[in-house]
Amino acid sequence: MRCRWPSATWSGIWRPRWRPDLTGTTQPAYTIAVRALCEFTAKAGDLDLRFTPSPSAQEGIAGHAVVAARRGDGYRAELPLSGEWNGLRVRGRADGYDENENLIEEIKTHRGRPESIPDNHRHLHWAQVRVYGHLLCQERGLDAVNLALVYYDIGSGVETVLREQRDSAWLQTHFAGLCERFSSWAAQESAHRAARNDALTHLRFPHADFRPGQRHLAESIYRANTSGRCLLAQAPTGIGKTVGSLFPTLKAMPQQGIDKVFFLAAKTPGRRLALDGAAKLCSATSTPLRVLELTARDKACEHPDKACHGEACPLARGFYDRLPAARAAAAEVLVLDREALRTVALEHDVCPYYLGSEMTRWVDMIVGDYNYYFDGGAMLYALAQANGWKASVLVDEAHNLVNRARSMYSAEIDRELLRAARAVAPPAVKKALERVGRAWTNVDKGAPAPYQLLESMPAKLVDALQDASSTINEHLAAFPGPLDPDLQRFHFDALQFARLAESFGPHSLVDLSRDADRPTLRDSTICIRNVVPAPFLGPRFAASHSSTLFSGTLGTWQYCTDTLGLPADTAWVEVDSPFTANQLDVHVAKGISTRYQARAASVQPIAELIARQFHERPGNYLAFFSSFDYMDQVAGALARLDPGVTAWRQERRMSETARQGFIDRFAIGGAGVGFAVLGGAFGEGVDLPGERLIGAFVATLGLPQVNPVNEQLRERMQTLFGAGYDYTYLYPGIQKVVQAAGRVIRTEQDRGVVWLIDDRFAQPGIRALMPAWWELGAHNSR
Repeated sequence: MRCRWPSATWSGIWRPRWRPDLTGTTQPAYTIAVRALCEFTAKAGDLDLRFTPSPSAQEGIAGHAVVAARRGDGYRAELPLSGEWNGLRVRGRADGYDENENLIEEIKTHRGRPESIPDNHRHLHWAQVRVYGHLLCQERGLDAVNLALVYYDIGSGVETVLREQRDSAWLQTHFAGLCERFSSWAAQESAHRAARNDALTHLRFPHADFRPGQRHLAESIYRANTSGRCLLAQAPTGIGKTVGSLFPTLKAMPQQGIDKVFFLAAKTPGRRLALDGAAKLCSATSTPLRVLELTARDKACEHPDKACHGEACPLARGFYDRLPAARAAAAEVLVLDREALRTVALEHDVCPYYLGSEMTRWVDMIVGDYNYYFDGGAMLYALAQANGWKASVLVDEAHNLVNRARSMYSAEIDRELLRAARAVAPPAVKKALERVGRAWTNVDKGAPAPYQLLESMPAKLVDALQDASSTINEHLAAFPGPLDPDLQRFHFDALQFARLAESFGPHSLVDLSRDADRPTLRDSTICIRNVVPAPFLGPRFAASHSSTLFSGTLGTWQYCTDTLGLPADTAWVEVDSPFTANQLDVHVAKGISTRYQARAASVQPIAELIARQFHERPGNYLAFFSSFDYMDQVAGALARLDPGVTAWRQERRMSETARQGFIDRFAIGGAGVGFAVLGGAFGEGVDLPGERLIGAFVATLGLPQVNPVNEQLRERMQTLFGAGYDYTYLYPGIQKVVQAAGRVIRTEQDRGVVWLIDDRFAQPGIRALMPAWWELGAHNSR
């Protein structure tokens, strides 16, 4: 095993040196943000998710800054305030305070007419500024204070100010009323937190002993949480990474005052394992840990044919009126997976997806996709920042994070969609879109090639896109209502493109491409293509109490920290495998090349190798290839060579049902070969222990295709890190190979064989990237 920790003594993982105070006698029983208190007590009516021209987060920050800059001496922005009511601690930051006028301001940015702001929103805004007024009076001993709601129009720069004066007695009564409405829930939450922490302090591992390697992983993650650092853990499949990561993190929660655990996975099976692992950990000791599964909105929606507002959807109508009862019922269910959440929601006639969003505030552990914390508009990250949560982040199969994050921070606009949007746009918007078209034409003229890297961000096009988006927003403010789908899609694409253009830098490329079937100058796509997600992800890791990224194929510490933006003191641990070389025969077919130029010549030898291995040891095998075409060629050759070998193939764009059917073919006692594409649905996250899978053939190094885009990525990686080929091609390719081969040995009782089919697998540099427990045997033929 290899570790990268500074030398330090450590007292051991299962005996914390101190226990947190769980009685509530030395600190307030419950702490809540001003906004959260007001949202809990002041929201009513329908859920309404109709698109409105609201400012972006960046525009909101800029708007607050503009308003603050207009104020005179004695004005203080972002004034921290806090107070207590019967043990309930309320805290927040008032947007602004003018000492000369004794005036607290709550600033809200918007677009359009201020009178179009819904009454229930305005009621919520007044509740917030009045709470800040009370906290200020209490802190400074004031008899009264002036209060103002400032609605700042991002488009026009006009402020609409609503003012009132309140004495401290009235504000205290108002504050007490809100707190009293929240107090029973706060008492319940405080009791839950105390019971949770007490139970987690005494939490025991759910099995008689750790698997080999599992204890090392658990100790490393516990140490990361107690020291508040990030950790990279390269841990092989089969050691029980899910339970091995959850147990030490939950164990550290009471001691470190951790509020939330975010378990993030790229695929559904990983999330299911986390839910099952949490349930297993807590059921044996009756630990009251609330666990929530977040599901994508399109999968959770009960009425996909209806718009998301009270006039169209019955589950949105009166949502906030029925939410308190639904929330109370949901809090009684410890594991709120997708089905359990849906059951509670429908019992109370509320939307399952938005009930789940609400419950993120009241659960202890959240299981979801990467995007909930790492995306530009990530819900969990935003909530953690707004509420001051101390969160521990666990990232499962973290080798996927680089590519996933690249897609999060990339954006493209398509000329064909612009034309479709312009065709349905109202007159004022159409003129703005025509200006976009003229700016786009100038870019097209300067980049006539089928694919071309642009030397810099096309500033005039970006300006035109921003102007068009503002015009669309102004139109929506004047004429509320749904946009035509083509216009709305282009609007969203333009907004994302313009936002990423503002943060454009060496971490990204901007390029122009044309499809082969659309070769004219007028048919192009312009893309901001993220290469290094580190500048975007770095703040997410810094904001967590601790982040642990684990996978069987991370690459190297330097690769991960360079591309993902992990802190410089991030620790590294490489966990020994529980498996031994005599469990897995790993062979290199060094007499075969799968390079593109040699691919045709390799088809028959690969088919012969598969047939020979199958007859030597009949059973279930997986065979991986670099493309569907290559896969089909070898599968066809095998069928002609040996029709008696049962075979089935991965199809393009398989449904969930079809994918499950493919997996079900790997039955105990069965014998056949499943053909699949490396890096696809069956290369990882597939668990086929024992006789269900006894071998795999990997007929490719998994290297990404050499094309103009990847070559630009390679050049940029070379410029930034001096490792262009490794970071762009080699590491991602070998990660896929090892993941695919890892399907064979899943338990300490499994036995199997892997054939690595390409002469390059025999090269020392490639072999060094393979798992240490593998013993590679090279064969010219067999």
